[in-house]
Amino acid sequence: MNWLELIAALLGVLSVWMIVRRQVWAFPVGIVMVCLYAVIFYQAKFYADMALQGVYVVMQAQGWYLWAKSPRAADDRILVRRLRGEQWALTAALALFGTLAIGYYLQQHTDAALPYVDALTTSVSLLAQWWMNTKYLENWLLWIAVDLVYLFQYSYKALYLTTGLYAVFLVLAVIGYREWRRKMTGTEIHSTLH
Repeated sequence: MNWLELIAALLGVLSVWMIVRRQVWAFPVGIVMVCLYAVIFYQAKFYADMALQGVYVVMQAQGWYLWAKSPRAADDRILVRRLRGEQWALTAALALFGTLAIGYYLQQHTDAALPYVDALTTSVSLLAQWWMNTKYLENWLLWIAVDLVYLFQYSYKALYLTTGLYAVFLVLAVIGYREWRRKMTGTEIHSTLH
């Protein structure tokens, strides 16, 4: 058993569960998790995912800051917003561009396993994390989609604990979407991009 992978997986479940519950302390737990996963992905030759963990450290810190200072609902949890059509179009364009650019680089310059799959999951995960940090409900839809791809990617490299973790993440993303949607109040209206 890979103990590093087990610890990272358990921290990942805890962090995502705390995000579902809209608790700001999810972010410091997430920072520790992504540092551990950077090492794991380096060993598995998922270089885009390894680099993504470095970006996640910064994004987790950003999320921690944004959530700590954000307005609260009556239950003292963060308020949630909705994406507009042009934000969805931007998300799709950035996901496509990121997948093609990162995938091409990985294919040409590394020995990456599944370069375009790795690039797709990296691109969509960055977008999902951005929308989560900025408290948009639809971040969960992106996580659901990318978690399905991650299940294939990690099982392909026999990262079975991580595959299991992403199966749990998939379930938590569905729960997160339902929970955030259910908790939206009248003041949590369609917001502009900030």
